[in-house]
Amino acid sequence: MSVESVFPQLEPLLPRVSKPVQYVGGELNSTVKDWDTTTVRWALMYPDAYEVGLPNQGVMILYEVLNELPDVLAERTYAVWPDLEKLMREHGVPQFTVDAHRPLGAFDLVGVSFSTELGYTNLLTALDLAGIPLHATDRGDEHPLIIAGGHAAFNPEPIADFVDAAVLGDGEEAVLEITDLVRAWKQEGRPGGRDELLTRLAETGGVYVPKFYDVSYDDGALNPVVPNRDRVPATVAKRTTMDLDAWPYPKKPLVPLAESVHERMSVEIFRGCTRGCRFCQAGMITRPVRERSIQGIGEMVHNGLEASGFEEVGLLSLSSADHSEIAEITKGLADRYEGTNTGLSLPSTRVDAFNIDLANELSRNGRRSGLTFAPEGGSERIRRVINKTVSEEDLIRTVSAAYANGWRQVKLYFMCGLPTETDDDVLQIAKMAQEVIRAGRKASGRKDIRCTVSIGGFVPKPHTPFQWAAQCDPDTVDDRLRKLRDAVNSDRGLGRNIGMRYHDGKPSLIEGLLSRGDRRVGRVIERVWREGGRFDGWSEHFSYERWTSAAEAELEPLGVSVAWFTTRERTEDEVLPWDHLDSGLDKQWLWDDWQDALSEQELDDCRWTPCFDCGVCPAMGTDIEIGPTNKKLLPLTPA
Repeated sequence: MSVESVFPQLEPLLPRVSKPVQYVGGELNSTVKDWDTTTVRWALMYPDAYEVGLPNQGVMILYEVLNELPDVLAERTYAVWPDLEKLMREHGVPQFTVDAHRPLGAFDLVGVSFSTELGYTNLLTALDLAGIPLHATDRGDEHPLIIAGGHAAFNPEPIADFVDAAVLGDGEEAVLEITDLVRAWKQEGRPGGRDELLTRLAETGGVYVPKFYDVSYDDGALNPVVPNRDRVPATVAKRTTMDLDAWPYPKKPLVPLAESVHERMSVEIFRGCTRGCRFCQAGMITRPVRERSIQGIGEMVHNGLEASGFEEVGLLSLSSADHSEIAEITKGLADRYEGTNTGLSLPSTRVDAFNIDLANELSRNGRRSGLTFAPEGGSERIRRVINKTVSEEDLIRTVSAAYANGWRQVKLYFMCGLPTETDDDVLQIAKMAQEVIRAGRKASGRKDIRCTVSIGGFVPKPHTPFQWAAQCDPDTVDDRLRKLRDAVNSDRGLGRNIGMRYHDGKPSLIEGLLSRGDRRVGRVIERVWREGGRFDGWSEHFSYERWTSAAEAELEPLGVSVAWFTTRERTEDEVLPWDHLDSGLDKQWLWDDWQDALSEQELDDCRWTPCFDCGVCPAMGTDIEIGPTNKKLLPLTPA
């Protein structure tokens, strides 16, 4: 396939589409290499729009790690909007990278980072536009390997027909190992073709190649998944990158040309979480906790700001205020950048890890946006079930202090449809929001404070204690949300200060089908795509009817249904589609924690208590890496 830029064919189409700037490339800190001087060529895809995909840390890190190698080339591609897709088909323009506008089909490997399962149909669009067969079994030696990664790849079975391989866990070292294998295979003259390369990848134990594993069913239920060749391991393990200071990426963050969802430079201050929230797949699959040192964070912030010109730094992790030196980090950065245009921000913060001193350091440069907290459940009971150990008294005390110190806006995030949930558990959200307004008015002496309640539908995820749980049906979720809205508005004097944001339960049910499905669900994904499914994570493009009709047509002849995959509770001895994919978590430990959830028993954070034997550290050969280092972040000395 030609590696020439398709931009001459693309450029005349751009005035006819929305946001054409997202397709032109040339961002600050982007990289374009000479094709002929490189040996291994990657295309990295985030299967969503440019505005969502460009700020993605995972893709940005791999892009930089790969391009640092002199004989390796990495470029980026994103999902194209339907308006451009239509024109590309009409004019024969293939899926392209934004860096050098090279055709996707010309690369050796296409790495696809899935943050959410609702991006699966966008992968099929990209493959089809690229002229790459949708099914891995139809691809020849001339086609790139399609490798899935990201959190949604921890159960890649629904897309097993469409990807050649999947990598679980951290990608930094994994992409370098894959690159080494591809380089050696090419230098040897490509012995054994595509099949031999995939075998070499699979036998590392860290790359899952679905076609090397057989699936079978017994009366609708899945039998254990077994390898079908000798060189392939029975289970595939996740990758864990230790010593984050040795991986200070991205060093030069990409600066978007078009508006994006995050207009800031982000630094991951630690990876992993051991709080043990039972609903949280990200917390479970990224164990153990690995902190970046205060010096490492300071260097990344300095270098990233110098290279990008951003005016906001996001200190990211799953629970950033839990960093053992978060007070020293925020004070050190606030001291360093006081009097400049540089602001600091934390994502959603745990109520029990927040304090006003921390908030004041973050807002010292005058940027005082709203505060976001995530109680997740409305009642004390449901918070015990999900292991979110936050009391209403903690929340009221925290928000009262915030309002008293000048904040006017607080956002509270909850979920609806949690296991064992009742109407009353959800209605308690209204009571909590009203108490927040009362406490805020009392603390601030003002009437103009606001509380926004944001509610998402709960989706049970693989590799969590709730992987066995029945998902709540959309009608029940929608009914509870209607009752909640009425309860919030029952006191007009308080209700006018409370905003509500929520989605109906239908997209969550489809996400549940995709997250806990097996290979049979791939038929549904393909049918939805062929019938026009695109950008299913966007409400204006999502069609519940399209998904349910496709599922009925494809699954019912096989003796299963959407309900079988979603609203049905699993038994202890049931084979789960991801049982052969090892996240390090012991399945028995997860089951015991599920039983503790049903008994409303809480579990402490193992960072500060004896080990609970979840299995991760011994299975993965890892350990918790936390401070304190007792170091300070010194101000920068101008050269």
